[in-house]
Amino acid sequence: MRVLVLGGTGFVGRAIAAALRSDGAAVTLFHRSPGPGSTDLAGDRDTGDYTALAGRAWDAVVDVSGYLPRHVGEAMDALGEHAGRYLFISSHAVFDGGSTARRALRRDAVLPLTDATYGPAKVACEDDILARYGDRATIVRPGKVAGPHDNQDGLTYWVRRAARGGPIAVPGRPDQPVQVVDARDLAILVVHLLLDNRPGAFTAVGPTTSLGALIHLCATAAGTTVELVPVPLDSAPQPFPLVKPEPAWHTQRRDPGPARAAGLPVTPLEVTVTDVLAWDTDRGRPPLSRGFTEADEARLLGAAR
Repeated sequence: MRVLVLGGTGFVGRAIAAALRSDGAAVTLFHRSPGPGSTDLAGDRDTGDYTALAGRAWDAVVDVSGYLPRHVGEAMDALGEHAGRYLFISSHAVFDGGSTARRALRRDAVLPLTDATYGPAKVACEDDILARYGDRATIVRPGKVAGPHDNQDGLTYWVRRAARGGPIAVPGRPDQPVQVVDARDLAILVVHLLLDNRPGAFTAVGPTTSLGALIHLCATAAGTTVELVPVPLDSAPQPFPLVKPEPAWHTQRRDPGPARAAGLPVTPLEVTVTDVLAWDTDRGRPPLSRGFTEADEARLLGAAR
């Protein structure tokens, strides 16, 4: 199977490309900066440069870097009839709260996207792909994705913080539900959907646990002991890793049934946590973009006590 991945060098795309190659697919990545000697194709979705796709054909396209309607529209125009199936990595942010109804689409969204525009822009992308490809379109809507190579510092923050042990400031309530999916499980689902030539939309989420239980799992993986200390939600910089205000808790209890039936596996959360800890240690634990600084956390812990 010949598969074009639009993106594929970051977090989710990297996992998908690896899973496809492990299954024997001939994978071509399309991104801005192929290295010397690379077989990847160079292009830029921000400027609309799809020249490298001309005259080529693939059995399937996996779009992991389409955020605006023009991204998918220009890609589909460039591909023409040279793609058998178009699988789009969308987001559970398309849903209206905890329901299965989608939000109203937005075609006027611009980068950088916000909480108000991200989901509605993805809705517009989904509609355009379905209109063009019909039964040859597949939509995958991941929840929060976790695992090695995560570039958004979600689970990574808690893994690293729990590894230090001791009192941990937890914004809001530790019993907040958390629902993450391992990037490698998401990638395996994509492989199954392509192999089965399966149309439709699939919500890719893992089992629901609590934030407190997740932090304790992180501590167990690191061999430390922690004490969870709730602090006011409004004391935390936003967005805070994996933390949701209580009115949004229902978004962490989505139904993975159809995705499981289509081949979404469930890596135990303790395995994901252990692998993130090992990856973060191996890369030297660079500064994270989200979460508390040590000084801010110490101040909040002192105030809480």
